[in-house]
Amino acid sequence: MAKIFSIANQKGGVGKTTTTVNLAAALAASGQRVLLVDLDPQGNATMGSGVDKRGLTQSIYQVLLGLCSVVAARQRSDTGRYDVLPANRELAGAEVEMVEIDDREMRLKAALRSHEDEYDFILIDCPPALSLLTLNGLCAAHGVIIPMQCEYYALEGLSDLVNTIKQVHRNLNADLEIIGLLRVMFDPRSTLAQQVSDQLEAHFGDKVFETLVPRNVRLAEAPSYGMPGVVFDRASKGAQAYLAFAVEMIERFRRDATPSLAGTSNSATA
Repeated sequence: MAKIFSIANQKGGVGKTTTTVNLAAALAASGQRVLLVDLDPQGNATMGSGVDKRGLTQSIYQVLLGLCSVVAARQRSDTGRYDVLPANRELAGAEVEMVEIDDREMRLKAALRSHEDEYDFILIDCPPALSLLTLNGLCAAHGVIIPMQCEYYALEGLSDLVNTIKQVHRNLNADLEIIGLLRVMFDPRSTLAQQVSDQLEAHFGDKVFETLVPRNVRLAEAPSYGMPGVVFDRASKGAQAYLAFAVEMIERFRRDATPSLAGTSNSATA
């Protein structure tokens, strides 16, 4: 059965989509069966996977509203070698249209339920807001991966996100756990970055992934070619970091050492 992870952070521009796309491709390169679910109306994970969002006739929008099946909407990323449930700007209207639907926060979970045996990992790219779409991602997932920059404001936002995850855990999805925090766009020359990194490790312990993803131009260039960075330039430092992250993920679950929410503080900066 698939391990379902939401990649979430309410702060924009922190590398959620870059992480989702490159982790999907890196896991696929390791022989894992992967489905990427694009829950962001911007459709960046769709385009970064080599799927043209402008030509979509069926997408995650129709799946959430019950207008088509996962099988009908999913497409293959030829560059990344994983499946994609694509998104485009139609998805922006889904939140309004789902308001009158029963169990609206469980729509994605219900859609994925019959496909969990087809994949080893299902990765959900959440939008940069605590919206109904993000809530669907959290309710469908077994755990959350939080990419974040090692900056002061990132710590402030992390506290709110941790509290939200706890609320979803208590009220809607008892399986939901914080799987780990991934430090991205990391600059080892920055004293502040190192200080924040040390603070994260002190507070969250083994929930902080060992992998550090550096700032890397090649990762930023890859989406314009419609491919993940680990495919675009496998030798780049950014690609090597995501390949290492995929190995760390696989090894973590082979050891059956999934972190628990128990003991996580309400404040990320405590």
